[in-house]
Amino acid sequence: MSNEGKIEAILFAAGGPVKLKTLSDVVGLPQEEIVDVVNKLKEYYDRENRGLDIIFFEDKVQMCTNDNYGEIVRQALGLEIKQGLSQAALEVLAIIAYNQPITRAEIERIRGVKSDKAINTLLEYNLIKESGRALSPGRPILYTTTEDFLKYFGIKSLKELPQIEITP
Repeated sequence: MSNEGKIEAILFAAGGPVKLKTLSDVVGLPQEEIVDVVNKLKEYYDRENRGLDIIFFEDKVQMCTNDNYGEIVRQALGLEIKQGLSQAALEVLAIIAYNQPITRAEIERIRGVKSDKAINTLLEYNLIKESGRALSPGRPILYTTTEDFLKYFGIKSLKELPQIEITP
């Protein structure tokens, strides 16, 4: 059995993200070599215009559908296309991404308006999650972004977010 075949089989069967450490432990290669093997698989899929793709984010890797085949997959499986995010939801998402963990009150202070609906939408789309409670009075919920946020925007980690300048 080839290392490429082992990794490909694991990623396909997982149906979700797999930690590089897990692949390293199971296949018996250092994580750096795992990354090299996965990159070779990804290059093969890209070169041959295959229906699959491989994405990296944080310390994980996942097999997914190639974006070029997304529409035909949606048609074949009867998947409905989710409406894009509203301006309010995008604003709240940006505030959370750059200030996490953050409470609803802090989000609303920054935006200057209520944000309940936008937060609920982002929770429904699994772009943000409740990640604990603040130690302040009332112990408000803290929000952070999720792995789905990284996948949605095609980034590997929060470090890839564009730098922003904050002007007073």
